[in-house]
Amino acid sequence: MSVKETKKIATRESYGNALAELGEKYPELVVLDADLAAATKTGIFKKAFPERHIDCGIAECNMIGIAAGLATTGKIPFASSFAMFAAGRAFEQVRNAVGYPKLNVKIGATHAGISVGEDGATHQCNEDIALMRTIPGMVVINPADDIEAKQAVEAAIKHQGPVYLRFGRLAVPVINDNPDYKFELGKGVVLKEGKDITLVATGLCVSETLEAAKLLAKDGIDAKVINIHTIKPLDEDLIVEAAKETGKVVTIEEHSIIGGLGSAVCDTLSAKAPTQVLKIGIEDTYGESGPAVELIKKYGLDSESIYNKVKAFLEK
Repeated sequence: MSVKETKKIATRESYGNALAELGEKYPELVVLDADLAAATKTGIFKKAFPERHIDCGIAECNMIGIAAGLATTGKIPFASSFAMFAAGRAFEQVRNAVGYPKLNVKIGATHAGISVGEDGATHQCNEDIALMRTIPGMVVINPADDIEAKQAVEAAIKHQGPVYLRFGRLAVPVINDNPDYKFELGKGVVLKEGKDITLVATGLCVSETLEAAKLLAKDGIDAKVINIHTIKPLDEDLIVEAAKETGKVVTIEEHSIIGGLGSAVCDTLSAKAPTQVLKIGIEDTYGESGPAVELIKKYGLDSESIYNKVKAFLEK
């Protein structure tokens, strides 16, 4: 089945649906939002459990403080906003009010990356993974599709401690639609075996990378494809093993090439298995306003661009 025929769902929808579905199972679950419930999709939870949804208004820093307070009473708060505000504007509160005391707060950050589209550079957060990775003890999750996103929300509930979950605005193909799929915190998923090169992708880029691997196969290049949904803690064993098997690694992310998945992979490999790595992501630049699909293509994150970059890397 090609990507074009595949069912597509935005992971922010998955987030809202998962919260609503899990509300009954976890009575201590409470959801906070910063006047964006329609966009972050926490409105779905609000409809089901109005008494457990708190709209904090356009005051993200205060929302994180409230979430921290709720966590001290035994609640499991999910503080929700756009990635730019949840990770960017409220960074100091996330670091000092949640990370430092190791509180059980979950941050549901939607509208991450350039696929926010028309909202433009101010809202296209390509720095959030880098910011959240630096907070001691913070778990960082970037799911690739609807199934993974829903399971990630429950995994975050079960995990004791702070978790940052990254969701997108754009509908993306459902690729984990099989009964065997099981989300495991800190475990990468091998989507395709291969011996010539390893492609390590996260989030929205996973489906595009799978398509790029098909294009490479037509040229006789056998690419291994790994989906890394948990960027911290990283599945270092899987990455080291793949690097040793194939000798070259490419990372693909809808995030700055500074401080994100690429940097995490390079940190691991330089220490444990020095390997040549190509980082595909947003170069040292801001995004711009435009249709999401066109921006993905312009910034080189579509399957064809990935294919061309990988080929050039192999031919070096």
